[in-house]
Amino acid sequence: MKTNTGISLAIMMFLQYFIWGAWYVTLGTYMSEHIKVADIDTKIGDAYMALAIATMISPFFVGMIADRFFAAQKMMGVLHIGGAVVLYLATMVFDADVFFWVVLLYSILYMPTIALSNSIAFQHMTDPGKQFPWIRVFGTVGWIVAGFLISGMGIEKSSNTFVIAAAASVALGLFSFILPNTPPKKDTGGSAGKALGVEAFALLKDKAYLIFFIAAILICVPLSFYYGFANKFLNEIGMENAARNMSFGQFSEAIFILAIPFLFNRIGVKKMLVIGMLAWILRYVAFAYGDTGSGTWLLYAGIILHGVCYDFFFVTGYMYTEKKAGEKIKSAAQGLFTFATYGLGMVIGTKFSGYIANSYVTEGGHDWKSIWFVPAYIAIGVLIYFILFFREKKQIQSKA
Repeated sequence: MKTNTGISLAIMMFLQYFIWGAWYVTLGTYMSEHIKVADIDTKIGDAYMALAIATMISPFFVGMIADRFFAAQKMMGVLHIGGAVVLYLATMVFDADVFFWVVLLYSILYMPTIALSNSIAFQHMTDPGKQFPWIRVFGTVGWIVAGFLISGMGIEKSSNTFVIAAAASVALGLFSFILPNTPPKKDTGGSAGKALGVEAFALLKDKAYLIFFIAAILICVPLSFYYGFANKFLNEIGMENAARNMSFGQFSEAIFILAIPFLFNRIGVKKMLVIGMLAWILRYVAFAYGDTGSGTWLLYAGIILHGVCYDFFFVTGYMYTEKKAGEKIKSAAQGLFTFATYGLGMVIGTKFSGYIANSYVTEGGHDWKSIWFVPAYIAIGVLIYFILFFREKKQIQSKA
């Protein structure tokens, strides 16, 4: 891969995830400040659900339209410029129901660009296995920089988060048109079933994979609590620079991901997934008992555990899915796993987390201890289910 190409792809990844990190982390905090309704936590859950719905829709868009008829970099440019307009419009909406549709519209524009950016990167690499992680890490850096910027400017509760995201979206939209040309694929077999990865349903005939697949959907419920309410929780209990501090979770993610291939081959998939689920339990217990006094270390522990929570379950899950699927249906299997987790699982989780948070509203804010124990109990339930029923052949667990 040429140096100039690598630099272009790194900038693309940086901006791609900077945009997402600039508005997504603080969305619940922003809504609580600017959208005045009695059941605001339910509305926050709905807003995060919009992104999950878009995740379920985007495979059809990419697989049936973008991949077949348009150069990937041009399609990405149009979507990001359109997304910038919607992000700016979000600052003018104060009705909760209208705001949901604005977030949904933006998410439908944004989510396909993740697959498009990956496609652009892969098609211009000489050795994707070695080169992609070094390019993708700039996306994590972008998310971290967004968190530090939002906190440093003191705008976590301000509509300026959307303005900054919109400006970055325009920048990436324009930059996309000078990215390396990535023409449409000649033959994608663009059926709805193939776009969604339906052919990968054959994997669910394998009992071990079916048990894992159900666990993956269920663990998205605890995940939804973190995405939707962690920033609001930290701000409400008085933590300064909450968005910046939450970026330590991305630092942790970047560090732990380096250990995944080594541990996957050493200790096997079941132990990896169990460690991931244990981390979910520990995180929410830490949040339940943490405070901005002597319990501050518990808040930081809960944030830093993000790397273990995410990498040891979801990254390991993608690796396990790839090994189970084999070369023929590998892409379809990854698409199905994403649809089930970040689509279906997050739709269930975001709706449920909003309902739970709204159930524990108090006069001074929320009974956060009771709220955080709910995802902890769910994670315990999923862990017990997984330990009891998951049985995998040793060659899959240890296979390089």
